[in-house]
Amino acid sequence: MAAESKTKHYVTLFLRYFVLIAVGFIMVYPLLWMVGATFKSNAEIFSSISFIPKNPTLEGYKAAMASYGGDINIWKAMFNTYSYVIPKVVFTVISVTITAYGFGRFQFKGHNILFAILMATLFLPQVVLNVPQFIMFSKFGWVDSKLYLPIIVPTLFATDTLFVFQLIQFLRGVPKDLDEAAKIDGCNAVQTLTKVIVPMLSPAITSIALFQFMWSSNDFMGPLLYVNTPAKYPLAIFVKLSMDADSGFQWNRVLALSLISIIPSLVVFFLAQDKFVDGISAGGVKG
Repeated sequence: MAAESKTKHYVTLFLRYFVLIAVGFIMVYPLLWMVGATFKSNAEIFSSISFIPKNPTLEGYKAAMASYGGDINIWKAMFNTYSYVIPKVVFTVISVTITAYGFGRFQFKGHNILFAILMATLFLPQVVLNVPQFIMFSKFGWVDSKLYLPIIVPTLFATDTLFVFQLIQFLRGVPKDLDEAAKIDGCNAVQTLTKVIVPMLSPAITSIALFQFMWSSNDFMGPLLYVNTPAKYPLAIFVKLSMDADSGFQWNRVLALSLISIIPSLVVFFLAQDKFVDGISAGGVKG
């Protein structure tokens, strides 16, 4: 009986890992194919579903390094992208943390009404705001700003309601006794936030920073609306520029550009994945 039980255990374990590996391979196959396709010719891309190139070539990467109009190339576009993505991440983390701390730890006049309005903005599509925001930023003279002001400045005001809600939910699982202990030790509200609350919220803050980093890196509509000068284009628009409908798409170039553009996001994600997973899982059970 013991031998049969042990055999059954190993069979179950084998089947479990076999299914997991098979499903994992199916999910990761498009990415593997994309990487392999960057080393294929355009003809081979459409003639084979294998991710291993038969006749490897670097033509896709050579074309990806080319400039468009002499004003922009892949490296300039990457610099443009992260010149506003990094400030967006920093300002988002600071603003949503302060806002969540205010709603999660203090009771003030109009607290419930303001919180209801804040939550209501979750149901407001961004497309509804595009026209009034564009008119407002145009009057401010911020369109095509050197510092990408229309893209960066809103993050100073905790406009990402989802992140505020996530931190509030996480904060509800942090005992208020810690705040009281800090107050007894002489900490004011700001010191309590920076020395007690923020360390406790670090997993959730890391997940917010990662989400903002990836979403901002892939944002197409924002730069399309507010950036008019080709030399200021980010990666999202630069990849679109590489698709020339008149002369035909060089798909190996497009795929090479796409691969290069997602590498920073992949690196950042894998470096912070432990805290990211902690923040997501904790956010699902807190509150």
